[in-house]
Amino acid sequence: MSNPNKDVIDVLNNLIEYSKDGEKGFKESADDVKNPQLKAFFEQRAIDCAQAARELQAEVRHLGGDPETSTSFSGDLHRGWLNLKSMFTGKDEEAVLNTVEEGEDHALKAYKEAREKLVKLNNANAHNALTLVDGQLQGVQRNHDQVKTLRNAARAKS
Repeated sequence: MSNPNKDVIDVLNNLIEYSKDGEKGFKESADDVKNPQLKAFFEQRAIDCAQAARELQAEVRHLGGDPETSTSFSGDLHRGWLNLKSMFTGKDEEAVLNTVEEGEDHALKAYKEAREKLVKLNNANAHNALTLVDGQLQGVQRNHDQVKTLRNAARAKS
């Protein structure tokens, strides 16, 4: 029997992967920097991404689906490419922040696309999911803006 909430579940599972990607990316970035404030910032963002994934997973379960539990293939490829690239360019603060900003660009795009899909579905479960996604979208936008500000400050120092 097919789940009538499949479309909503698919949208949320995609965001779970992005949240897991963000968690992993922020943890790796925290490991790559020496600046204690930046390290703490990245560690907190990793915690926030993990919390976002848990909230999305709970909603998927509520809708009768099986929540995603891993990162995305594209996120894994992206991190692999960035690790390879950093072997040649180094992992200074600005480079790490550039990498994080790229990841946040992807997350922001994914959340905006998810929002559009949920609006188009236009049903009660999509509306409930939209409320959750809208709240998380604000957090993703805030992360993006903070990372961009930090990156610009690091760029101004160099």
